[in-house]
Amino acid sequence: MSQRIHRPIDSPLRTGLTRDELWEAADKGLIKCWEIGRQRAARFPDLAQRRSADELPVLGWKGGVSRSLKKNEKYGSLKYLAQWQGLRGEDLDIDLGSERVMTCSRTKMVVTFTPDRSKYFNQVAEAEA
Repeated sequence: MSQRIHRPIDSPLRTGLTRDELWEAADKGLIKCWEIGRQRAARFPDLAQRRSADELPVLGWKGGVSRSLKKNEKYGSLKYLAQWQGLRGEDLDIDLGSERVMTCSRTKMVVTFTPDRSKYFNQVAEAEA
């Protein structure tokens, strides 16, 4: 059974929550990642502009790409996807039980955002490829 995490873009940023409430609750930290993305969009307009062009810039979670690699596909974290949606000014909308495939408009790299950490955790780091 899948669990969809959804919050409208006009939701206020949450305050006063503990670390466990932010990162260990049922949403697995996705709401916090999305809120961070919203804050980064305001602070870094150049980053916000790149996300508007359907680029997948490097962020704090696995999933972004700075250049094309020999292997044209990789896995990324749902936390990256949540932060990216916040950067774009979109509603948070992620299904914890499914994967989502996206292509970076700049590098043409195909990234599969997955809830399965084992798919991206042991992946060769971009700098090492």
